[in-house]
Amino acid sequence: MPTPQQTVDAVRSYLRMHPEELGRAVRSALGLRFGVPLAALRWLGQQAERSGKIEDFQIDSVPPGIRLSGNVDLMNTPLRAGAIIFVERIVFNDEELTVALRLEEVMLKLNGDSDSPVAALIKSGALDLSNPGTLVNFMPGRSPVLAEANGNRIVLDLMRDPKIGRNPLVRRAVSLLTSFVTLHGVESDTKHLDIAFRALPTGLGGAARSVRTHIVLPSMSRFLPRAR
Repeated sequence: MPTPQQTVDAVRSYLRMHPEELGRAVRSALGLRFGVPLAALRWLGQQAERSGKIEDFQIDSVPPGIRLSGNVDLMNTPLRAGAIIFVERIVFNDEELTVALRLEEVMLKLNGDSDSPVAALIKSGALDLSNPGTLVNFMPGRSPVLAEANGNRIVLDLMRDPKIGRNPLVRRAVSLLTSFVTLHGVESDTKHLDIAFRALPTGLGGAARSVRTHIVLPSMSRFLPRAR
């Protein structure tokens, strides 16, 4: 992973070559959007390649989605994997942290010789890559955050992770934060991945109720006498 100083230096270098990004960042901020240049994501991909876990990592814009591809080693099987990912729906509130993804043009090809079970499946054509969600749904050891997987759609709900959903402090923090601002959408253009936010999703009243429930009342309870 890059050091903080390497990251800062890379940002400075990029802004010197693309000063127009500053103006775009200001306009985006006024609209509660945060645009990540694809060049920055490609730079992070280059840093990930240094770990040796992935090679020839590529990110391309396919508005409103992005295409990811790279060479990986899966169970001693060298593969070239890739897919176009579309973020169809995002719901971040006190009950769920859901991201619904649609995968298109999923690709999984052997990138060398192998006699592993994975290689045998690919060679036989038994893997139905047109329905990656259905394929994931039948895989053993599913992550608890996998809420739904069917066809070419995969729905993740981070609230299903016990470290989040069963942690009262985290739940209160999520509820409080999302009453003021919440993640609303992710989509790409030709040069950026734009992350959109929404302010006061439940209105001022909802934010006030959240503050009262998670800050005011717990604070007041500390000063109340405890029953014996």
